[in-house]
Amino acid sequence: MVSVKFVRVLAAALPLAFVRPALADIKDYEFQLAQKELKQGDGVIVTVRLIDRRTGKAVPDAVIFASRIDMEPDGMATMASKLEPMPATEPGSYSFRTNLTMEGGWRLSLGAKVQGEEGTIESRLVLKATP
Repeated sequence: MVSVKFVRVLAAALPLAFVRPALADIKDYEFQLAQKELKQGDGVIVTVRLIDRRTGKAVPDAVIFASRIDMEPDGMATMASKLEPMPATEPGSYSFRTNLTMEGGWRLSLGAKVQGEEGTIESRLVLKATP
């Protein structure tokens, strides 16, 4: 026979069975430059980390579907360079090879999806090419 206490415990726990874990908001993630200043030249490696702001931990396996680098900070948005994705050196880091043809400010624009999250991360990071 089922005890009254068991029925009460079951009734109290039943709503918890249908509670889904809270998903992060896409705004909880951000890209950060590994270095804000890089030497001007060809074959420069630009590395970013994708961070979960809530935990401070790196987020691996994001899908970067859009990337661009240009000199918009110096008023030359049409001065762009190619970005070539490179293999990851550590989980949560994403690297690109590019040619920083001129000294000055460069903008790295990224669009990415985080596995298991809805929405898109859009990021614009500014770095400086030095002589």
